[in-house]
Amino acid sequence: MSTHLDTKRMKINTISPLGHKYLQIIDTIAAKPKRLYFIGKLPETRQPTVAIVGTRKPTSYGREVTYQIAYDLAKRGVIVVSGLALGVDGIAHRAALDAGGTTLAILANGVDIIYPASHKELANNIIKNGGAIISDYEPGTAARDFQFIERNRIVSGLSDAIIITEAAIRSGTMSTAAHALDQGREVFVVPGNITSPLSAGCNKLIKQGATPITCAEDVLEIIAPDLLQGQSLLPLGANALETKIIKLLQSGVRDGDDLQTQSDAEISEFSQTMTLMEINGVIRALGGNQWTLR
Repeated sequence: MSTHLDTKRMKINTISPLGHKYLQIIDTIAAKPKRLYFIGKLPETRQPTVAIVGTRKPTSYGREVTYQIAYDLAKRGVIVVSGLALGVDGIAHRAALDAGGTTLAILANGVDIIYPASHKELANNIIKNGGAIISDYEPGTAARDFQFIERNRIVSGLSDAIIITEAAIRSGTMSTAAHALDQGREVFVVPGNITSPLSAGCNKLIKQGATPITCAEDVLEIIAPDLLQGQSLLPLGANALETKIIKLLQSGVRDGDDLQTQSDAEISEFSQTMTLMEINGVIRALGGNQWTLR
């Protein structure tokens, strides 16, 4: 599978960050790039922006919280930045797209090369939906290990804050957190199971003073409180059974069999209701008969 985007139809743009209203924030970081290359569209003015990063091999917990937080932030108009990597990065980009929001991918190689190759379709969707693929490396530059660490300064540098949803102690994600702290950015962290190696990095950052969060609202309260104005509670279901299911999901019940049992519904009625709720965008399947609210 080719890793190259069709740049014959996609123009590669070159820009000085200080000459663009959205990018000017990058002037506050060390080793600021003199130029950036991008394919797609950049936001015209500065808007609330968060970077969402984490492990390349998230647990089911990491996948769920990453998707939910990214989706909810993008739904409220926050731009989601990440690095197009496997795992948390890709989930954050997809969630932002699913929410109808804008997402930007910062690459550790030329913008004409998509790495990993399996994310070529995701990269195309980011561009098609009003976002951009961005890099400070010239087109044609292949990805090398040290460039991922260098790239992380831009991931955090373009953002008002970073969110780490799941990360081990030794992880490239921790370098992004270090860059964010050096740049004076807010660092938000999702707490994890204390026995999980993939949450050890998150829990360590919290002990060191990072702000723990459990939902998108925790982030918005600090970086964009105006986006919380007019916020409404989750709607009740269309009928009594839907309302029961919504309340069970809000309480943390995820398993389909448990939902059916605790809702006291007949299997056929429960299955039909779940299908309608999924079609109407009220709930979302996580796989393995696990469910969550949109």
